[in-house]
This record gives sequence, structure tokens and C-alpha cells, in this order.
Amino acid sequence: MCRHLITFIAFAVSLTSFKEINAQQPNVEVPAGLTKITTVEGISEYQLTNGLRLLLAPDNSLDSITVNVVYLVGSRDEGYGEAGMAHLLEHLLFKGTEQFSDIKNEFTKRGARWNGTTSYDRTNYFETFTASADNLDWALRLEADRMVNSRVAKSDLDSEMTVVRNEFEAGENSSFSVLSDRMTSAAYSWHNYGRSIIGSRSDIENVPIERLQAFYRHYYQPDNAVLVIAGKFEEAEALKMVARHFSPLPRPTRKLQKTYTVEPTQDGERMVKLRRVGDTQIAATLYHLPSGAHPEYAAIDLLVTILREVPGGRLHKALVEPKHATTVLGFDRQLREAGYAFFSANLRPDMPLDTARDVLIDTVESLTDHPITAEELERARTRLLNEIEQLLVDTSKLSITLTEFIAMGDWRLLFLHRDRIKQVTLDEVQRTANSYFKPSNRTLGLFIPTSTPDRAEIPATPNIARMLEGYRGDPSINTGEAFDPTPANIEARIIRTTLPGGMKLAMVPKKTRGSTVVASLLLHWGDEETTQNRATACNIASSMLMRGTKHHTREALRDALDKLKAQVKVNIEGVSIETVRANLPDTLRLVAEVLREPTFPEKEFEQLKLAMLSSIESKRSEPSAQASLVIERHLAPYPASHWHYTPTLEERIVRINALTLDEVKQCHSELFGASDSEFSLVGDFDPEEVTQLLQQLFSDWDNPHPYQRIPVLYQDITPINHDIETPDKANAVFQAGMNLKLRDNHPDYPALIIGNYLLGGSADSRLWRRIREQEGLSYNVASSLSASAFDEQGEFSIYAIYAPENRSRIESAMKEELERIMKEGFTTEEVETAKAGYLQARRIARGQDKALAERLANYLTRERTMQWDIEFETKIAALTPDSILAALRKHLDFNKLTIIKAGDFSKITTVTASQ
Repeated sequence: MCRHLITFIAFAVSLTSFKEINAQQPNVEVPAGLTKITTVEGISEYQLTNGLRLLLAPDNSLDSITVNVVYLVGSRDEGYGEAGMAHLLEHLLFKGTEQFSDIKNEFTKRGARWNGTTSYDRTNYFETFTASADNLDWALRLEADRMVNSRVAKSDLDSEMTVVRNEFEAGENSSFSVLSDRMTSAAYSWHNYGRSIIGSRSDIENVPIERLQAFYRHYYQPDNAVLVIAGKFEEAEALKMVARHFSPLPRPTRKLQKTYTVEPTQDGERMVKLRRVGDTQIAATLYHLPSGAHPEYAAIDLLVTILREVPGGRLHKALVEPKHATTVLGFDRQLREAGYAFFSANLRPDMPLDTARDVLIDTVESLTDHPITAEELERARTRLLNEIEQLLVDTSKLSITLTEFIAMGDWRLLFLHRDRIKQVTLDEVQRTANSYFKPSNRTLGLFIPTSTPDRAEIPATPNIARMLEGYRGDPSINTGEAFDPTPANIEARIIRTTLPGGMKLAMVPKKTRGSTVVASLLLHWGDEETTQNRATACNIASSMLMRGTKHHTREALRDALDKLKAQVKVNIEGVSIETVRANLPDTLRLVAEVLREPTFPEKEFEQLKLAMLSSIESKRSEPSAQASLVIERHLAPYPASHWHYTPTLEERIVRINALTLDEVKQCHSELFGASDSEFSLVGDFDPEEVTQLLQQLFSDWDNPHPYQRIPVLYQDITPINHDIETPDKANAVFQAGMNLKLRDNHPDYPALIIGNYLLGGSADSRLWRRIREQEGLSYNVASSLSASAFDEQGEFSIYAIYAPENRSRIESAMKEELERIMKEGFTTEEVETAKAGYLQARRIARGQDKALAERLANYLTRERTMQWDIEFETKIAALTPDSILAALRKHLDFNKLTIIKAGDFSKITTVTASQ
């Protein structure tokens, strides 16, 4: 289930005529039955005679294609007794048709990345796969078939209902999720936006199959769908494929009815109090807003950004800096009909909730007395425009994000939003704040009668077709070069060198969409002795790097990165960078400043400690956090002073409270450096310029102490089977694990990887089929297997979520399936499907610049080239069922699994005792 993808929408109007739009595009032969509607910024819209709309977004720089089908139906369309039906139906459409009896297996065979999501106004299904005419034809044939021929059977509902219920229970574990659901329910008296998208438990459990089938037949039709194709394909061939597979679908005779419920204007404050087990307090407010298509939404987006941003936003300054809260959050829901804005603050248990509530309300609702400044507006404008620009050059993400704009009325709203953002004035932003952020429009708490109501009138949804008539947009974005992501081609294009200071470089220059470039820096420092008892200090030092330098405050750093259109993430192991060619040099200079000249401000240090303490306390009652902690400590029992030691939650709290700022600074000054480091770049850049600049920036930044890698030791651990009580949690967690004496260069490693893929590493695995598909016990079940490139140390693990009452069933099912695999192994068909899917997934990953940059940096550390991939994938292709089974039997002993279960099992124990 998808809550929302982005938080901005608004519009402007262009006077360019329809003929001018089409005249700018290359001539593409349009098959019979298809009509060209318009083209905006490289995206072309067509329509079939049966009503299906088609969007084509070609991008030759990718080696993949994404097919995304959007149905204009969501939880807004559900009736009484149907709460959650749209989401439940989304699950059932993966069960198959007569032609495609096992859709998930079809995706696995092709190595596709796939999913489906449901929201208030729409449901979508998408898959990303290696670019080829055969794959595209297959995907379109599949989507056309399940549009009208999905079986939606009672047997599938019986098994999938429990899976969806488990997903519902997982959401019930989150205090924030439950609170936000209760608040929207209180805010909307009549409109379906007040109902949780995932639905109510009773409706999920009891909805008749006949109602689901009728819902499917009514809404899943070509005249209620938009098909998006994005990536590397020939447009003319794609049009022919769409015509071939979708044109035969008849236009339905039924007429779609528009929803007509309008939420009345709120006439007074509303309040929700949620009382549940938990460790972190939350104060939150919600305000009604116009529909996402309303022209005021540009100002709304800017206003919410001004309030929510960290660290420069008003909420952060008013709540976090004075220590009234540990973190703040803000977002707006831009929907087809009138949506809402939401703001919240997280507090530790010892912080006064009343104070945080009052400060939160005052900060949002006192904008009339404390007007928005021009500086705040321009900072927010830069940030939002950068987000949009980054989206437009990432065709894969764009194809999915268009889902939200399609649901609001028209995909072109994205471009109109960008135009309006550029034009919004300070007065418009201020007027928006005055109109909607007021007490009578607030959902928080108390009902207070008043003789003079001051109500926020929500304007009607505008006529979108009239707003968009003749809209042109900016010129199309230039696409990058076609890139073959085979290991051999990548290896042929890599430029490797080592700088005088010791930094190793691996560079793959290529033309990219929007002239983007990504980089990955790995830093290695310290040794087993110099890191003793310093894990807390060094981890906090890492988190402090982006909170101020000699030349930039935390807020100034964020502003500088926004101006550079750069995304930079810094952690204890290095840096990831995403920017554009023209801004890469200045971005690298800023990164060097962050790494080498941090100031570690006292105020930021205290804020960070409070946030970390709050995060730790929130995990006390969380099943997943508790289970992970116990199994990590059991399988890796290092001394408390060791770098690899896993402290308890109580130990973490004690360590953070005792930590001084001087200890943090000393970790940086005494350990950090670039003598042992690797830097990789992929994208549009000048290799010679980058090499010279990196030498200037880092060659004299030596490690104060010689680096020596801290080994991860294999330990033969006696297994345990342990239950953890987490009261009042609707969802439980199963985690199991064991250590392996294994490096990734072991001859059995490829067989173990595919063995795990078949066991629980994919959505067509044995565990997935048995526990989710067949028995409906879990929404998410998976296994993983890893091995070090340096030490004989690996790990095998299993994870699942489930209802507490199914504790014994899920453990028995796991045991039975593992025993069956060890006894019988896998079929030839299973193995061939798994190998093909796994290898296709690796190809797709290599086609993503960010993933490729990370791989190249890691290979520098491991002293590997892409030849390792060639040899590894050759070994994968040669695997047989016998070789896989032999490797599993040799290395995995499921009797040695440590098993941890966390959940509210008290009621089960009580019932068992009474029986």
C-alpha cells in the first residue's frame, strides 16, 4: 500500500496551440485505433478507441523499461462494508489469469522488479525489466490480460485475506500510523478520505467474493486506465504492441459514476487522544486543504516546505532547537478532491506534551503575526524546483510518480506545478497560510465553542481540462547515450588510477539524461586497538559532519547543496553524491569541507543526542527491533569494548548520556583521513578535471593512524529458541539466523546464493509460496545469505511477520519447508527460472548509475575488476539442482538456527492455559 509518492502539485497555463505541440515531435507512425493527443516535454499521450490512455516516455540512457498501469479507482470509491476492498483486490490481481497462471513466477523468470500500490484515488501495477522488444511485448500482453481476465477467485481470497490482515496488523504496531489514521477519520465526517486506505479489519475479513468480482469488473476496464511505458524502447514498435494487445479489449457499456460527496467546511477544532503501549510521545495537527488541482497548491507546497524542513524550517527551530521535541515532520496530501496538511512532533517521555502541542499549534497558526520572509520563500522554491528537476531526469522514477498526477486528473499537472512554483509570490504564500492554518480548521484535540466561527472555506475542484487546454511546457529534456551494462563493456570503459595520497579512483564517464553524475567515496580508518570503546563517539561524529563546518552552518550547507542540485549523504564509512556535470566540482569542494572541517556545534550535538535517545526508546516495545537486537547479540558476542559489539538499548542510552563533545571531536581528529579510501564516479563528467580536483582536495588528508581492517570472526554459536513479550502489538516477528564459515570466493558460494534465492530470496521462493501464498500466514517472509569478501564469516537468516496467534503454525511451516528442501532439493524448472531471474536482476542493477558506482568503489576495496562478475555469473549459469542441494546440505544445518519470536503472546498463553 502506498501512502503517497511526492508532496507537491500546482499549475500554470500556456497559450501554445495543440498543433504547435505536435509539430515539434518526430514523425512516428500511429497504428489504427490509436489517436495522438499531445506531447509535453518528451512524454507523448495517445488514446485507444476503447478509452485506454497511453503515455510514452522514451529514455535511451536506460537499459530497462518500466510498464506502469494506473486504474482510476482507490479507497475513495469503496462503499459501506467495503473498506480496504481496493487494496485487497490489488493483491488478488497477482494471483493470475488462465493465460498467466502464476504472475509472480513470470516476473521472477524475467528478473523484473514489480509491485502494486493502492491509494485514495487510484491503484497501480508496475514492473521494471531489462530493455528488449520481447520483454516489453510480454509485459503488455500480461497487463492487457489481467486487466479483464484475472480470476479473482474465492480460494485466492481465502489465502490472501490473511496476508492483507497481517499487513493491516503491521500498521497497527506503529503509534504514528494509528494516530494519523484516527486524525483523518476525525477530520473527515463524510468523505472517504477519512477512511484508512488499507481498510478495516472486519471488512477485510468478511468482504464477499461477489463484491470483489463486481468491483473488479466495474473499474478494471480500458476506459478507466492509463498505461505508462518508460525507458529504452522504439516508440513505433511500442505503439504497435499496445494496439495489438489492448485494442481487442472492448469498451464497456457501463457508465462510470463520479463521486459526489463533498466534505462540509469544518466549524471547530477537533481532537483525538490515542492511548496505547509505546515509548515516544507525539503531538500532531491536521488542516483541510483544496484539491490537488487547485491553483493555490503551489503556494501550499512552498508553505509546507517552509514549515517542515530540517534544520531551517520553522517547526525545527521552534520545537527541536529549544528541546521541546526530538524530531518534527510535515507533509501535505494532494488529492483529486480536497486533501489535507499534517504536522507532528516526536517527544521523549520526559518532555512536556502540552508544551510541544502549544508550540506546534502556535508555529503553524501564527503565520499572520509572523509572516513568511522572502528568504524563506526562495529557499523553499529552490528546494522544490530541484526535486522536480531531479525527478524529470530519472525516467524510471518519473514513470511511477506520474501515477499520482494521473489520479488527480491529468499527468501534465506535474509540469504545470513546476511552472506555478516559479511564479508564486510572497503575498500568495502568506494568503494561503492565513486561509487554511487556523483553529477552526484544525484537528488536534479539544472542542471549544465559539460565538464567532472563523472557518476555512475550501474552494471547488477546478476544471482541469480547461486549465490544461493548449499547454506546452518546456522543451524536451535531452536523453543520454545508450549504455550496455554487461560486465565486459563496463570493464572496458573504467578508468582506474591512484592518487599520491593513496585514494584509489574508478571512473566510468558517459552521457546521461540531464547530465547527471553519481559518486561513491569509501573511507577506511582506525584499527582494533584505536577504536576500542569509541563506537558511540565515532558514530555520532559521523552524524555530526553535515551539521556545520568552518564556513557553513547546517542550514547553509543544505541551502548550498540545493543550489548545486546535489544530494549528498555522509556516514561513518564514506559519502554518496548525486549532482549534475556543471556542479560536480563545487559539490566535491563542499564534500571535502564537510569531511575535513566540521565544527561539531554544541547545539547540534545536544539535538542529535536527544533524537537518538528518542529513537532508542521507541524501540523498547517494537517486536522487530527487539528480535533483531537479541539475535545480533547472540550470534556476534564480542566484548563490550569491541567495535563490532552490539549494545543493549539500556547500554546505548547510558553511552549516549555519558558521551562528551570532546570525545566526538577526538574521534574525527585522531582517526579520520583519506589515506585508505576509494572513490568511484559514473555519469557525465571530465575524468581529468575530477582527478586533479580530488588530488587537491584529499591527497594531504592523511589518516592519523595506519588503517588496519578489523576482522569479523566466525563463531560457532549454540542455538537458542527464545520468545520476547511485546504487549499490545497486533503484529509479531519471527527471526532466525546462523553463522557460516564462508567467504564469497568459496566454490560453493554461487550455489548457496541461488539456493537461498529459491528458498526465500524471491517472491517465487518456497517460503513465500508456502507461508504467504498457500497458508496466508505472513505479508512478508524472506531469507538471506551473505558472505564476507575478506574473512571466513557469513550468515544465513530468515524473517517473517505474522499474527501472534499463528506463532506455532508459522514455526512449524518453516521447519517443514526447510526439511523438505534438504530432503528433496529443487526441480530443474525451478533452478532454471531462478538462475534467469537472478542474472536479469543483476543486469538491471548494473544499469543503475548509483548502484554501479557503489559496486565499483567496493571492488576497489576488494581489489576486484568486473571480471569477477563475469566469472561469478558463469558459475551461476552452470549450476544444477544437484550442485545446489549439495552446497545447502554441506553448509546449512537448520538445527543450528537461533530462533527469536517477538510479539504479544500473553493472550495465547492465557487461552491455552484455560483449555
